[in-house]
Amino acid sequence: MTWGFSRMSLLWKILLSTSVAITTLLAVTLVIVQRHVVRTTQRTLEEEVNGSFQAYDSLWKARAEELAAVSLVLSKMSDVRAAFRTGDQATIRDVAGEFWPAGSHRPTVFLVADPDGNVIASLGDTSESFLKGRLAVIGPAANRFPQQSSGFMLQDGRLYQAVVTPVYVETAGGPALLDVLVAGYACDAAVAQQFKEATGGSEFAFLSGGRVLVSTLPNGVPSTGEDYAGITRPLSGVDGSPIGELRIYRSFEAASRSVAALLRDVYVIWLAAVVVGLVLTSWLTRKIVAPVHELDRAAGQIANENYDVRVREDTHDELGRLGHTFNMMCAALQSARANLIRQERISTIGRLSSSIIHDLRNPLAAIYGGAEILVDMDLPPAQVKRLASNIYGASGRIREMLTDLAGITRGKIRPVENCKMYDIVAAAYEALAPTASSQQVEVLLDVPDQIELPLERARMERVFFNLIANALEAIPAGGRISITGRQTEDSVTVEVEDNGPGIPPEIRAQLFEPFVTAGKKDGMGLGLALSRQTVLDHGGDMWIEAAVGARFVIRLPFQRR
Repeated sequence: MTWGFSRMSLLWKILLSTSVAITTLLAVTLVIVQRHVVRTTQRTLEEEVNGSFQAYDSLWKARAEELAAVSLVLSKMSDVRAAFRTGDQATIRDVAGEFWPAGSHRPTVFLVADPDGNVIASLGDTSESFLKGRLAVIGPAANRFPQQSSGFMLQDGRLYQAVVTPVYVETAGGPALLDVLVAGYACDAAVAQQFKEATGGSEFAFLSGGRVLVSTLPNGVPSTGEDYAGITRPLSGVDGSPIGELRIYRSFEAASRSVAALLRDVYVIWLAAVVVGLVLTSWLTRKIVAPVHELDRAAGQIANENYDVRVREDTHDELGRLGHTFNMMCAALQSARANLIRQERISTIGRLSSSIIHDLRNPLAAIYGGAEILVDMDLPPAQVKRLASNIYGASGRIREMLTDLAGITRGKIRPVENCKMYDIVAAAYEALAPTASSQQVEVLLDVPDQIELPLERARMERVFFNLIANALEAIPAGGRISITGRQTEDSVTVEVEDNGPGIPPEIRAQLFEPFVTAGKKDGMGLGLALSRQTVLDHGGDMWIEAAVGARFVIRLPFQRR
């Protein structure tokens, strides 16, 4: 992954980083907002559920108080008590029916029972089971007589909100319980729906013994996994004991829709932010990358030694200042390079002059000394001829050196001739034989006489002359120089080896470059460079190999390349 990212262009790196940063920022924001919305929604729904219960509780208490007030008024009316004393169901029903509507809305249930719980008469939507059985609510309520009792009661699997009111009469022995009034409302689907409407959409479920009696939900109570917030409150009987429970639910559906809408808005904002961010980033990046690309191109031109290149300076920001600094650097490099070339040329001329003077000193000394002897002394013809021959040879060497130097600098190559390798090596050694003899250096020539190939004779003699002269200067007195030649199918190899101190490792790689020298007091470092160039001009090569002293190897092909 890191390797792939490093191979991307700067533009794509910035675009990718920007999109990831925007996405991460919005994702974190979305998570925070979503959590906050969910917590707020849960808290709001819980508050709404609690508010629904309070509304239900207020409504329930209002109904209970209404029932209790009407029942209490009826229990104290003399006509009602007189009718209750008759014990006749029709009489009690008629009298109660006359007074009940005038005092309150007709309840779903209105019962008149004796103290034992047997129903004497009933009004309203009362099933026949009330007339056949005993009211179980009378017994628990009797503990609080002569006070009224209110609560819930179960009758034939149905739940009722009821108020139990005792009816007393005065007797000789004091107040006596005559009958009991039971008034209430059935907790049916209509009542639950009424509660739902009154609480703004909360769902109600009445349960008893784990069984759902009434519910506004299609499935009675929410299944596992459904999104509802809810509370549970006990349903108390007339004696305060629990006989069931009320569950109030508030659906998360509306909140979920709000959260989904919020998420859609966040996604749209994210998409818009990414698009706008990428567009702006792309525009800004191109403004940055374009000068960088131009600087990169210009740096490549400088690497190719084109110091005339310049970049634009059309801005006043950091990139503009960088371009200005880059142009100043190019100008400085160009000026420094011109100065360096000028100084190097002057230095090269000086070194070359010193090298030429060094190489010409010996033959000029021979010419000067010979000419001086001829002028100052009267010599026999034999000595005059010998001195003239030395002067002629020295002047010839000077001419050859100047010709070689002119040919190398101008790239000219003189005609070649078939030469024996032994003759070339021997001629180079003969010029240095007196020096070798004075230093007691043994020179061994092991070059087969039959090796013959086309060469520029004078230049090749100069090559071996330089190698033997360098060896004589490097090795101590009593040393040894061996020159060995061998022939292969397509080339001739000649090795010049001595037993001197060898070539220092620090200059071995640059040994054939101009002005690199080692072990010579007055050497200028041109001999080996010119010698290797001569071998290269003949289509061969020249190199140095590791040995006890120094070993130079020359390889020449049979045919010129």
